[in-house]
Amino acid sequence: MVARQLIVLGGGGFSMENSPLLDRYFLAATAKERPKICFVATASGDAADYQLKFFRAHAAYPCQASQLSLFRPHTADLRSFVLEQDAIFVGGGNTRSMLALWREWQLDQHLREAYEAGVVIGGISAGMICWFDVGLTDSIPGPLTALPGLGWLPGGACPHYDGETARRPGLHAMVGSGAMPDSWAADDGAALHFIDEQLHRAVCSRPDAKAWRITRSEPGLVCEKAMTMHYPG
Repeated sequence: MVARQLIVLGGGGFSMENSPLLDRYFLAATAKERPKICFVATASGDAADYQLKFFRAHAAYPCQASQLSLFRPHTADLRSFVLEQDAIFVGGGNTRSMLALWREWQLDQHLREAYEAGVVIGGISAGMICWFDVGLTDSIPGPLTALPGLGWLPGGACPHYDGETARRPGLHAMVGSGAMPDSWAADDGAALHFIDEQLHRAVCSRPDAKAWRITRSEPGLVCEKAMTMHYPG
């Protein structure tokens, strides 16, 4: 049996910081000397500058980098391409639109098959919350909302916990009211590594970045617990 691995970033990595620690950690989880890693930028509409950041960063690492587009597909056999990868990193952007496109192209099913086969899956922001039952998102204009995800991991999730001022109070309110289940949150520069749907480790690219567990203690009240962090630097 192969391990199922999900590594999700609240923020940081190649798109947000100069530190290579979270990028290198993601690649190292494959246990391959030169892993194939694919960037999926659907949530940003395949933004060209975002893809350029990915390729520039990964040119410095021992890996084979590629990207998967649903706007300009380079193959009719998405399933085979996905299953050929060792790691798949999903970028940030509009989670709601991303999931709608994935389902239309059946990419969600191909990613699930890859996950079950041992491909390291994960990402940042939209690429963090999409794997959970529910994510706290700004995909819809107005206040932050709870968006159903793919349900690979139980509970809720919130990125940019320290990087966007509305995130912490928004998540507390949602969990406290029962609008969201007990949830995981991650600061910018923090990541959660799940193996077989259980938390394996919380990782950070700067010593003060944290990951958090937010639980409902009673109606209207929540408990916020900081995770013990691993700093690979």
